[in-house]
Amino acid sequence: MKKYKKEDIEIVWNSDKCTHAGFCARQLSKVFKPKERPWIQPENATKQEIIDQVKKCPSGALSIQKSK
Repeated sequence: MKKYKKEDIEIVWNSDKCTHAGFCARQLSKVFKPKERPWIQPENATKQEIIDQVKKCPSGALSIQKSK
């Protein structure tokens, strides 16, 4: 599980759950870039854009947590 910080949230990616459907990369390509490292670049979108996209993840591999 990897975490990527954006303001007061963390984008959590659980690779074991990921089905690589590609919704995130196709719909918010300025943040989700599978061919780059790090592949999640939260600085390229607003917090709300990221939250809205993560909610669409069909496998639940992406989630949002409040950062500590």
